[in-house]
Amino acid sequence: MRHLAKTNENLSNAKVDGWNVIRSVVPYLWPQGDTGVKVRVVTSLAALFLSQIIAVITPQFFSNAVDALAPEEPSAATYLGLGAVGLVLAYGFARLMSVGLQQLRDVIFTKVGQGALRALALETFTHIHRLSMRYHITRKTGGLSRIIERGVKGVEFLLRFLLFSVGPLIVQLVLIAAVLFVTFDVWYLVVVVVTIGLYVWFTFAVTEWRVKIRKEMNDQDTDANQKAIDSLLNFETVKYFGAEKWEADRYDSAMEQYMHAAIKTNYSLAFLNFGQSLIITSGLVGVMVMAAIGVQNGTLTVGDFVLVNAYMIQITMPLNFLGTVYREIRQALIDMAGMFELLRQPAEVVDKPDANVLKVQGGEVVLDDVHFGYDKERAILKGVDLTVKPGQTVAIVGSSGSGKSTIGRLLFRFYDVTKGALRIDGQDVRDVTQESLHALVGVVPQDTVLFNDTVHYNIAYGRPTATEAEIIAAAKAAKIHDFIASLPDGYETTVGERGLKLSGGEKQRVGIARTLLKNPPILLLDEATSALDTETEMEIQAELKAMAQGRSVITIAHRLSTIADADQIVVLEDGIIVEQGTHDALLAKDGRYAHLWNRQIEEDPTV
Repeated sequence: MRHLAKTNENLSNAKVDGWNVIRSVVPYLWPQGDTGVKVRVVTSLAALFLSQIIAVITPQFFSNAVDALAPEEPSAATYLGLGAVGLVLAYGFARLMSVGLQQLRDVIFTKVGQGALRALALETFTHIHRLSMRYHITRKTGGLSRIIERGVKGVEFLLRFLLFSVGPLIVQLVLIAAVLFVTFDVWYLVVVVVTIGLYVWFTFAVTEWRVKIRKEMNDQDTDANQKAIDSLLNFETVKYFGAEKWEADRYDSAMEQYMHAAIKTNYSLAFLNFGQSLIITSGLVGVMVMAAIGVQNGTLTVGDFVLVNAYMIQITMPLNFLGTVYREIRQALIDMAGMFELLRQPAEVVDKPDANVLKVQGGEVVLDDVHFGYDKERAILKGVDLTVKPGQTVAIVGSSGSGKSTIGRLLFRFYDVTKGALRIDGQDVRDVTQESLHALVGVVPQDTVLFNDTVHYNIAYGRPTATEAEIIAAAKAAKIHDFIASLPDGYETTVGERGLKLSGGEKQRVGIARTLLKNPPILLLDEATSALDTETEMEIQAELKAMAQGRSVITIAHRLSTIADADQIVVLEDGIIVEQGTHDALLAKDGRYAHLWNRQIEEDPTV
């Protein structure tokens, strides 16, 4: 966590590019205060270098075995005191040791890579929850999840291959180059260096070109995924409007763009692979020709010819691997850059360094000259002054867009006021921790969204430490227990994504039970019974009224009959309080509230 906090600070002042991403990941290889991870990294590196040294020595055994079997080279039979058979056995053992050490290296490092993956995934998940409501309502969930998925998966790949592919490749190339220079002459080294240089230049140049094509393919993939998830989340709406073909056409159009980008990606890959093969083969043939001439001149043995071939093959394999690794690392960097860009997004609402824990004694809520707008150009609240005294129920009514629900969002500090202050028992909500604020304020929203889990889980979400008896008591108070008991799996019934397996009223009652279980001193009811039938609404209103005893309650209501007995009713229009008083006083005033009341009576005489 500490590593990424520093990373975010660094990234906030620089554009996220490949080097920035690499620098941000490096601390995971050497985390402060974690000796176990450091020991694993050191041990992995030791196994890595030892395996490379053995890998470079291995062809020597094979070369001398060839010379030992050649009649004109009898002296080779004394190499290390081993005969031809002994050299072959030594060759086999060396190969086995080289592979075994590489596998041991991977086994040791696996925990490091997975630990880094877990830490970054958790930090990303936590950061997303810290981002403001404003950010979340402007982002598409499907695209966001895809960015996180690709980015987190890229971390383990990058850590593994930077340390165990690029590193071993460099070590092996340096060792083999030194052996060629000492054993043969400088021209062998020149050919190898030129071949490697051309190969690396060609690979990097073409891969940079391919990266742009791959990024386009990723963008199209994200777009198609967004459309698919958005359509599936709105499955019911699609059915209502018979828009299956429309949705399929939108998805197919996005997939068509993805297909074109994918085709270009595959074409460019074929060009890259052929170019790499041409460069490697040219270098291999050049060195082999030089060795063949040396054997013909008698300056080299047949074993030397085999040794040169073995080293060139040994160089060729990691170089081919370098092409793949570089392409994948570049892709991983692109995927991770998107995730780190996400991590750079500042949290709009943050706790002050010296923020205190909210302490609620009476539960007085005061809005003092509150101004707020989601956009600077459009004000929603224009100087609202409102006091909810301890234990009082205050109802806020008004037409759509007047700012009723905005007050609820400010109470939870999803946003900060642009002017004025919102205080609870004299404490400005900007001066207390968000965790303590959310713990002491409960809400029953107009549209209760449930997790795709059991009924039990969704109710217990209000207070995860609650006992079974307390959960059942909350369900009974919300008039949902009998319904749950009638289900085949009872409280273990899965409610489906966003609670789609339940009716609107059933979801609302689960939401009410969840808040009843939380038992907060301050309660916000945002049209809490709007989805219920009249009979059930009356029953739950009685429970909510009982629940409100001793608490400060803010009720946002459209159906005025539900708030007629409120201690105070506030009429909000265009972000301004136009009327305030009790139900009877407002009716006697014959103003805006009386107009709304009379209109609802005309529309529904049962009011």
